[in-house]
Amino acid sequence: MPSGLGVLLVGDVPVKKLYLTSLFLIFMTTQALARDPVLGVWQAPPDRKGQIGHIQISPCGSMLCGTIIQAYDPSGKEVVTPNVGKRLFWNMKVEGAGAYGGGRVFVPAHNREYDAAMKLQGQKLSVKGCVGPVCQGQVWTRVR
Repeated sequence: MPSGLGVLLVGDVPVKKLYLTSLFLIFMTTQALARDPVLGVWQAPPDRKGQIGHIQISPCGSMLCGTIIQAYDPSGKEVVTPNVGKRLFWNMKVEGAGAYGGGRVFVPAHNREYDAAMKLQGQKLSVKGCVGPVCQGQVWTRVR
């Protein structure tokens, strides 16, 4: 091979091939995530003030995140609260068969983060936060 025209290798694989393969895998992961059944808006049960939150679940890179997008008082009137706009969970990985894990969840009532997991069953989403083996959770209902 003439000088200066070599192919950059990582191990025995050309860098261009690694780059294209990586792009393909990212594209496929993003496409699969874009069709994930958990995506959408979910309603959390009333908090200790009786307020109900709506959480938008959407892709964040190759993982899932949830953000509080609206809150309502017990009569159903939309309210302004400092929690609207807050990221409720992040880095949630799709594990298959309706299971999600490996993420973190912020619990506004505790003002703390916990390890998180979710399980989708039809129009219900079980969401839990854990400290070691001790977990607490809620069941959310799909809004749209």
